[in-house]
Amino acid sequence: MNKRIIIIIIAMIVIAAGVCIWLINANNNSKESNNANTNNLNSNANINENKDEENNLANTADRNNTGDRETSGRQKIAIIYFSATGTTRKVAGYIKDATGGDLIEIVPKEEYTDSDLSYNNSNSRATKEQNDPSVRPEISNIINTDSYDVIYLGYPIWWGDAPRIILTFLDEANLSGKTVIPFCTSGSSGIETSVNYFKNNYKNINWLDGKRLSTSQSEVTDWVNSLNY
Repeated sequence: MNKRIIIIIIAMIVIAAGVCIWLINANNNSKESNNANTNNLNSNANINENKDEENNLANTADRNNTGDRETSGRQKIAIIYFSATGTTRKVAGYIKDATGGDLIEIVPKEEYTDSDLSYNNSNSRATKEQNDPSVRPEISNIINTDSYDVIYLGYPIWWGDAPRIILTFLDEANLSGKTVIPFCTSGSSGIETSVNYFKNNYKNINWLDGKRLSTSQSEVTDWVNSLNY
């Protein structure tokens, strides 16, 4: 074998070795790049998961705080009424539907009969009671108002004024500092006389002016909504 052939063989061996080394390095670089990309993806995924978890916790906290505010700000409402013929009872029921409050009836110890309510009879029970400001008809049921913040107080108008049994309730109930919203039913007379009496004689109560209402549910609902209670 001559010297020229030997040189060619050695050159080919060197070239082959160089190609092998280049392939090995290229393969290692590819693996390192893939590992780096995988690590970046995992890192980004962990960051996103952590952000999602933080957002979920924040949203949950916001909902809980909102719920706490709504609960703490909600006023408890009662609709307390007296009704001898059922008309005021119907209106009180509409107010319950509009407010979600508790419906409580003032029940007289001695029920009123049709003859008791005879407006043309000067000797009828209601006529005698309305002509005597000191009369306080007894209430048969116990009405606890301690847990209520706002009270709708309903009654019919008798002889231009509230029935005396409403004064019995006001004398006996603990309404100091509470908001009381009068409402009445009447064929003709307004609520002003009774409300003025309440304001002058029960000054520890936060009285609203109130309203005479018909048995129209839409009218009652509109009035309740205008009060924002």
